[in-house]
Amino acid sequence: MSALKIKKGSSKHSAYNLRPNYDNLVESHTLAIVVDNEAGVLARVIGLFSGRGYNIDSLTVAEIDHKGHRSRITIVTSGTPQVIEQIKAQLGRIVPVHEVHDLTVEGASVERELALFKVAGNGDKRVEALRLADIFRANVVDSTLESFVFQLTGTPDKIDAFAELMQPLGLREIARTGVAAISRGC
Repeated sequence: MSALKIKKGSSKHSAYNLRPNYDNLVESHTLAIVVDNEAGVLARVIGLFSGRGYNIDSLTVAEIDHKGHRSRITIVTSGTPQVIEQIKAQLGRIVPVHEVHDLTVEGASVERELALFKVAGNGDKRVEALRLADIFRANVVDSTLESFVFQLTGTPDKIDAFAELMQPLGLREIARTGVAAISRGC
């Protein structure tokens, strides 16, 4: 015990524990970042994540304004609320970044992902794969006597569910685009 009769370590009275306890709460957030479309910008944004040990779950980039030479980077990342706030603040300080939006916090948004699935099989497995594809509204974009390639658009959870159901039916390969997201309303 110290002279002030305070036990060692943090307690609810410790000066080191003034914030609410959110440290163990890891959340997934979708960030939309508008940047100048120039060489090295994506590397700088990704460098921010890798340099600090933050994980990127999904990444998509495309030019959104040809005349203004601007691109939109959509990143799905996870972390504690403090980590997410730190990421947003650090992204905002990068010079070619014009806007940083946390779609998870700002309100309702629409998220979609495109995936291609190669499924090989014959007989009953082939029929079952076609039946499940119809339920999930997946399109057949290629077909051979031994396999199908299905195209599916939807939320990441829908893509994961379809992949899980296709696994025992002969799933051979998956290609995913990553999440594209936009806020709802005006």
